[in-house]
Amino acid sequence: MIADLNRLIPSFKKREHLLDEPNAYPEENIKELIQHGYSTLTLPKEFGGQGEGLYELVLGQEAIAKGSGATALSIGWHTGTLLEFSERRHWKKEAADFILEKIKDGAIVNTAATEKGAGSPARGALPKTIAVKTASGWEITGEKSYTSLAPMLDYIFVTAVIEGTKQVATFIIPGDAEGVSIRESWDSIGMHGTASHDLVLEKVEVPERYLLKDGKEAGAKPPMSWLLHIPACYIGIAGAALEDATAFAAAYEPASLGEPIGSLPNVQEKLGDLQVKLLSARQVLYHTAEAYERADDKEDVRSLLSSAKVHVTNAAIEIVEKSMRIVGPQSMSAQSPMQRYYRDVRMGLHNPPMEDMVKGQFGKQMVGE
Repeated sequence: MIADLNRLIPSFKKREHLLDEPNAYPEENIKELIQHGYSTLTLPKEFGGQGEGLYELVLGQEAIAKGSGATALSIGWHTGTLLEFSERRHWKKEAADFILEKIKDGAIVNTAATEKGAGSPARGALPKTIAVKTASGWEITGEKSYTSLAPMLDYIFVTAVIEGTKQVATFIIPGDAEGVSIRESWDSIGMHGTASHDLVLEKVEVPERYLLKDGKEAGAKPPMSWLLHIPACYIGIAGAALEDATAFAAAYEPASLGEPIGSLPNVQEKLGDLQVKLLSARQVLYHTAEAYERADDKEDVRSLLSSAKVHVTNAAIEIVEKSMRIVGPQSMSAQSPMQRYYRDVRMGLHNPPMEDMVKGQFGKQMVGE
């Protein structure tokens, strides 16, 4: 799978500059990934998927990100959501049977949970989106933000508070349902191509069987291993930046030097230092994925998962920044992919789990609180 996936990367790179256009998104890339079978990578085998786990997901996400960071992050929410289901089987059977059949046939999904002004769901905020029970099902009203790949989603998993309760449920919303619209609000200079627009729901009616989760799951939630798709994406971007910097050093020959700058010991040392940082970050990432898959008690790996995201993302940012120093002022040209790597990689700071939460939790554990 991964070897075949690498064949798509050159075409992703050629299209990447198009994602800087207003409201652009990687439609061709996603369609190629669907045709390649990547959209069913983590779909369980009994539902027609490949049934791969966390390690293969991380490999795939890193590979895609070397061609297009926005494409990797966008498809990562889809494949990650399926991996979570594969591990937890926490969806209602009728809803799962319906949506997994659609996914087997190429449908793309994502979860819309974040809302402007409501706070982060990761920090315990309740959604303002409301689900009202009707005679035939549910009526959903509200707005969601940061809905990655919004224009291309076939189905959206929307969190909403059931009217008259504090119970948060998740509903399957078809992207073309009456009352569903996309407000093209995503103007971020980083990961612009994810098209993470606002989702607007105005009295959207869905049948009873579209209730995916009722929020009554018993017990503590297991670690969200699938979120490793996030640091995998950013270390993929860092790998692409280092490759480009290396190619530049091997080819760029100033008239005053008479040979490529890559012949200079100080440039070689800088490249070598970044290679060490890249390999070290990848070791953390893949060790964490393997440790999770091998652990009998997944709770034992929770701290590794959260620390890996923080460490790998920060390492990716450093690698991109220092790769740009090797390339010099040309790295800031609008024609250079380097400036896109720089903009995209920094978005990792704003993906979950957040660094302050991770470090704060570790600190509490260390002093026994």
